[in-house]
Amino acid sequence: MAALRVLIAAQRVHITGQNSAHWTRWCYFASHIQYSTSYNPEEKTFEKILIANRGEIACRVIKTCRKMGIKTVAVHSDVDSAAVHVKMADEAVCVGPAPTSKSYLNMDAIMEAIKKTGAQAVHPGYGFLSENKEFARRLAAESVTFIGPDTHAIQAMGDKIESKLLAKNANVNTIPGFDGVVKDADEAVRIAREIGYPVMIKASAGGGGKGMRIAWDDEETREGFRFSAQEAASSFGDDRLLIEKFIDNPRHIEIQVLADKHGNTLWLNERECSIQRRNQKVVEEAPSTFLDPETRRAMGEQAVALAKAVKYSSAGTVEFLVDSTKNFYFLEMNTRLQVEHPITECITGLDLVQEMIRVAKGYPLKHKQADIPINGWAFECRVYAEDPYKSFGLPSIGRLSQYQEPHQLPGVRVDSGIEEGSDISIYYDPMISKLVTHGKNRAEALKRMEDALDNYVIRGVTHNIPLLREVITHPRFIKGDITTKFLPEVYPDGFKGHSLTSEEQNELLATTASIYVASQIRSRHFVNNPRVPVAKNDVTSWHLCVFLDGTTHSVTVEKQKDCISVEVDGTKVDVSSEWNLSSSLLSVSIGDTQKTVQCLSRDAAGNISIQFLGTVYKLQVLTRQAAELSKYMPEKVEEDTSSILRSPMPGTVVAVSVKPGDMVSEGQEICVIEAMKMQNSMTAAKTGKVTSVHCKPGETVGEGDLLVHLE
Repeated sequence: MAALRVLIAAQRVHITGQNSAHWTRWCYFASHIQYSTSYNPEEKTFEKILIANRGEIACRVIKTCRKMGIKTVAVHSDVDSAAVHVKMADEAVCVGPAPTSKSYLNMDAIMEAIKKTGAQAVHPGYGFLSENKEFARRLAAESVTFIGPDTHAIQAMGDKIESKLLAKNANVNTIPGFDGVVKDADEAVRIAREIGYPVMIKASAGGGGKGMRIAWDDEETREGFRFSAQEAASSFGDDRLLIEKFIDNPRHIEIQVLADKHGNTLWLNERECSIQRRNQKVVEEAPSTFLDPETRRAMGEQAVALAKAVKYSSAGTVEFLVDSTKNFYFLEMNTRLQVEHPITECITGLDLVQEMIRVAKGYPLKHKQADIPINGWAFECRVYAEDPYKSFGLPSIGRLSQYQEPHQLPGVRVDSGIEEGSDISIYYDPMISKLVTHGKNRAEALKRMEDALDNYVIRGVTHNIPLLREVITHPRFIKGDITTKFLPEVYPDGFKGHSLTSEEQNELLATTASIYVASQIRSRHFVNNPRVPVAKNDVTSWHLCVFLDGTTHSVTVEKQKDCISVEVDGTKVDVSSEWNLSSSLLSVSIGDTQKTVQCLSRDAAGNISIQFLGTVYKLQVLTRQAAELSKYMPEKVEEDTSSILRSPMPGTVVAVSVKPGDMVSEGQEICVIEAMKMQNSMTAAKTGKVTSVHCKPGETVGEGDLLVHLE
């Protein structure tokens, strides 16, 4: 830290008189250094790198570039002009309007930005142009270094059909399937029948779970072909599809590889990525609880063999499906930095971005295979602006009215590209951050993740922390008993939030009543005012009714010297805290346990929202007299939703399949909504006649907007 303070002081002297925003960006960087790999300042690489990406990965690359003394250029769309990655970079260039096709996928605009700024190299991050061979080719033509593999490797591994053939030739285990391009839905059905159901339909040029569908019969194959082709065209500009056997109940385990231009290739252990929704990863860990040393080595050696077969150089990831008897099959190779790379950095001590930059400049790897350790255990939770109660996560948009990362906790790393006041829009991936914890063993890393999720403050958008916390505390996950079907198996009726035990319910009720009492006591005090109040302030007990999930609980609260004694339905609970109600976080001692809770909102009517054990609970606290009178209040009549279809998420209408006067059957597709490049089919809740249609293709809709009305 002393060296860091000297470095900051030197930088401050250096920039005196320059743009203060530059200093702000540097302070932000310095406060978030978390990478252990040492850097040799005598090892010259590039003077300036352009990051052809946005959000957390752009910020991640900038941090390493700063450490290496490299200037950075950010590109951004017009709606991202105030984004964190733009503030952190030394220079920034707008490359177009919000839609990705006109900005972050706009090669012409990005090439112009490279010329304008004189960047010598480009780091593509992940997604967008990171696996686009044409972009890499255009950079090479302009003598600009692409920080990634060469165009041959991108072409070979980016095409799932070609990569599967190469894997077979390299003696890598592969999944049975059709090795050609599927022409149309009829051919897809024929091939699926030949392979045998279930099958996986997926985009040849895809990745990140987009353009993938599982089909169990002919009808699902036709529908899956249509949606996969549309998503593939939208996300990758390539609608070619392949079909292969779907391995039921597998684990998704991947091997991180690192290779240089001198023939040296390493495998940096594995990452377990089996917790997924819609084929997209949610929770990852390294190493895997499932692999023994022999299987780990075999997977690593096959990953290296594949990388060498295509003369791969840079960081890359070889993904495998692993069955219950530890047979593993090649899935795909991602020729880029992976989203979940931080957990590999935690257990190996390597800075993968730094290694990518060194390799791109032509330096050989500094390490041998025997040097690669497994140091402790690491977890990553992908924190999304999503509603986990809708299909395990449908996108949510909005402005972060309050945002506080849990950096104060030990062993916690947060990779993010947002800050308080940032907007989560419909145009881009709804990821808020990657929350990473590292410990000396799995139990410690898992406990640190639990604490980090409890201490993470996110207000203004709906987020998936309730789901993440439930996953990591579930007995099956703790035992390591997981597959890619974990979420639908554990929550067959969808995610409903944490199910309170009787003890936890009493703790929640006692905490909520204590917050109510603390607010009542505070309201009787006048700050910096010695006047004598008209009413006496010596009230020490409260008789309350607390409403939770339609049930009324009798609660008595007594204020004692060191704590608040609460009796909930005849059970006594002692609660103590500093009761700083202006704080985002409340550390509360309940009996012999300590919990961190968040009071999200409270009003004069006694309504209080509490985030407790990750889940948000809405309660109401009333005096017993007020509770008795509330029985006479009329109840709000709920809307009959069977005759209307509302959008469950913000997005863009891609297609409308009905018009007024049409008869529809229950489950029939009415329209398709695209959100964050994923297409979602909206279906009728009942059989009936369409009376009105309130949307059309190309329109943007918000969550809850009326789409179609049935008779």
